[in-house]
Amino acid sequence: MTAAAANRLTQHKGDMQLQSFPVAATTTIYKDTLCSLNSSGYLVPASDTASTVFMGMSTEKVDNSAGANGDLSCVVGAGFRALFAASSITQALVGTQVEAIDDQTFDETSVNTIAIGKLVEFVSTTSGWVYLKGFTA
Repeated sequence: MTAAAANRLTQHKGDMQLQSFPVAATTTIYKDTLCSLNSSGYLVPASDTASTVFMGMSTEKVDNSAGANGDLSCVVGAGFRALFAASSITQALVGTQVEAIDDQTFDETSVNTIAIGKLVEFVSTTSGWVYLKGFTA
C-alpha cells in the first residue's frame, strides 16, 4: 500500500487519549492516518523513516501545506485498537510488535523499526487490529 492521499474511515474500538501536536511545514495530515513526530518535534504522516517517533492516529484532516512549522496543530489519538492494512501478516503474529510502513500500513518488520503498537487481532494477511501505543506508552 502507499501513503494516504485522502481522509480514511478507520474502524476503532475502545477509549482513546487525545493530544494536540504542531504540524510540520508543507505537510498535510489526513484523518484517521498514522502520525509521527519528526526529529524537529513536528507532526508528519508516519513512515518507515529513521529518527521519527510514532504518536498515534489523527482524528482530523489538517492541511498545513502552505504553512510553516507549527502554524497548525492536529489532534492525535492513542491507546486504542484500530483496523489498518498490513503488508503481510499471519495469526501467529498476534501479540507481537508491529511497525509503520507508511501512514496507513503496518507490518511485523520495517527498515527503521518505527513501532506503532501490538497486533491484537488477525483479520487477514492484509489487515488486522492494532493497539496503538502512541504517546500514552
